[in-house]
Amino acid sequence: MEQVINSINSIVWSHALILLCLGTGVYFSVVTRFVQLRYLRDMVRLLFKGQSSEKGVSSFQAFAIAVAGRVGTGNIAGVATAIAMGGPGSIFWMWVMAFLGSASAFIESVLAQIYKETKDGHYRGGPAFYIEKGLGMKKYAKVFALVTAISSVAFFPGVQSNTIASSMEHAFQVPVAYTGIAVTILVGFIIIGGVRRIGRTAEIIVPFMAGAYLLMALVIIALNYTQIPSVFSLIVRSAFGADAIFGGIVGSAISWGVKRGIYSNEAGLGTAPHAAAAAETSHPVKQGLVQSFSVYLDTLLVCTATAFMILFTGQYNVANADDGILAQNLPGVAAGSGFTQSAVDVHFPSLGAGFVAVSLFLFAFTTIIAYYYIAETNLSFLLRKGKSKAAIYKTAQAILLVSVFYGSIKTAEAAWALGDLGVGIVAWLNIVAIILLRKPALKAFRDYEQQKKAGVDPLFDAEKAQIANTTEWTKKV
Repeated sequence: MEQVINSINSIVWSHALILLCLGTGVYFSVVTRFVQLRYLRDMVRLLFKGQSSEKGVSSFQAFAIAVAGRVGTGNIAGVATAIAMGGPGSIFWMWVMAFLGSASAFIESVLAQIYKETKDGHYRGGPAFYIEKGLGMKKYAKVFALVTAISSVAFFPGVQSNTIASSMEHAFQVPVAYTGIAVTILVGFIIIGGVRRIGRTAEIIVPFMAGAYLLMALVIIALNYTQIPSVFSLIVRSAFGADAIFGGIVGSAISWGVKRGIYSNEAGLGTAPHAAAAAETSHPVKQGLVQSFSVYLDTLLVCTATAFMILFTGQYNVANADDGILAQNLPGVAAGSGFTQSAVDVHFPSLGAGFVAVSLFLFAFTTIIAYYYIAETNLSFLLRKGKSKAAIYKTAQAILLVSVFYGSIKTAEAAWALGDLGVGIVAWLNIVAIILLRKPALKAFRDYEQQKKAGVDPLFDAEKAQIANTTEWTKKV
């Protein structure tokens, strides 16, 4: 079965998808005149503005839900895997993917706000909604919703729970089955409470988890500050084939850098727009900017922190394309969280493995609950006229909980293979959609810029912006 999944992955994750992701990021960066740079100040300012309402969460809560989904095992185990398979140069391509991807994340989140609806008393939105209302392609929208709902409860959670379980076993010798049971129970408690409990949980855990992890990384970077120029040089040389050791795997560096970059920050993937649509805001672009900033937090801060800890301490192995070994500094340690745990152990022998295990638990736990929110949003789209929503939601919860437990006891290779498959398919569907839907997103962006230039706080008028089928925004004229 694993061989079949890997074969499908080789097709889904062909060079075509790599080029599509990079090309889309370049295109949206150019047409928005690099919104990810010009509006960086607005991103931070808007993050803490806006209040929740009966229908929507606050901008920060939506940001927290999105970060909960973005910041997970990809930031610790995923970075380590990228280095193991693509060498240090893969980190450069993760940076490139984050910078370009933040423009794609901006567009998809603006679209999610434009075409959001009120479902079950709350704002709901995402690719399925903007594909149907913006493109008028109902079948395409249903395919996206179905694939994303299935992936979110069956494919994605296993990667997170597997990494939690393996890191806990490595750090505290806790059997993976025990960790699986504990995580499953905790996830069940949160997701059964609905979107508001998910939002409150993310709002509390996300700042704490990111802050503690980054603080540890800063300490290690400070202890190794003299190596910063040489590590930057190693990353850049390896990225362009100029390094004597890693120069021969440039293709792998690009492929794994983009692949793990997308898995980590989810820019263009179509998952974060679900959280973006849930926010109460006065203009779609405001939430688009907030969500764009979450890509920076994910990759340029958290992923870079992980990469530096690993590269500073030399705690990594690197394979080449011919199944050989280019670097073997950790014999017997598989690619993944073990690299990061070993890196922290270098400076804090009694703390490293446990600290990373707890960090991974928080990162991956919040990601799992974000996955359920995404699944429920897509199910609400598919079941808008159904009478059995509650039963189907419960079924989805049950499938996700089974996936969480099963993921904790299966091999890491199997977990990542399923996760990559789901990510790749969803990415194909969403990126094509946002390219086709670029006009309404860019109209909203121009409207925002015009109002900013006039010195007023932008308010969205869908009719004035000449954007149709905006169910919620027609009431805000």
